Amino acid sequence: MELSTGRVATLGPFDFTQSMVALCHDITERHEAFAHIDVSRIAVCFSQTRSRVLHGLQAKLTPMRFEGGALECRRRGRKWTVQRLYVGQREMYYILTFYLPRFLDHTFSEKFITILHELYHISPNFDGDIRRFGGRYHVHSASQQDYDGQMDVYAREYLSSKPPEQLYNFLRHDFRTILRQHGGVIGLQVPIPKLIPLDQLKSA
Repeated sequence: MELSTGRVATLGPFDFTQSMVALCHDITERHEAFAHIDVSRIAVCFSQTRSRVLHGLQAKLTPMRFEGGALECRRRGRKWTVQRLYVGQREMYYILTFYLPRFLDHTFSEKFITILHELYHISPNFDGDIRRFGGRYHVHSASQQDYDGQMDVYAREYLSSKPPEQLYNFLRHDFRTILRQHGGVIGLQVPIPKLIPLDQLKSA
């Protein structure tokens, strides 16, 4: 999909997916907290928001497996599986969706925290499940504020390793600036997969 101004720009359309994949790959290469991640098995995409307000969902990680990497789970007395997703011949274990223009209209620091926030949700086993904390608050531990505070620390540590600036310079611009410079934003779009009851598959 392309978001476009309808005007011709000298730089050509900005490939959001390609740029985000390159940045995420470098993060996994440079920071040990994300070293377990195989970015080639993450479908990095974007979804268009209906308005330009800053509040609301900025990004979302969708796991393609259930707890412990299982392909099936039992809920309400039925067994379920999830739609499988392939990009080319490679199966995706996660979908990482950014909501534009909202995500790009936040500050540089907030964007970095959001990226690491979602990447850190990935299970240390990289098995298609999320990272699970102990207790009631198994997604963000007891405090999402503390969780994001740790992501801020990780962001500073990553930037202190002096990665190439061209990998993250696009995060310094808001959506309108990128659109003005490039004339359009392109990238992968992936619908959220559906849960499928296994008895439905057997009867098909």
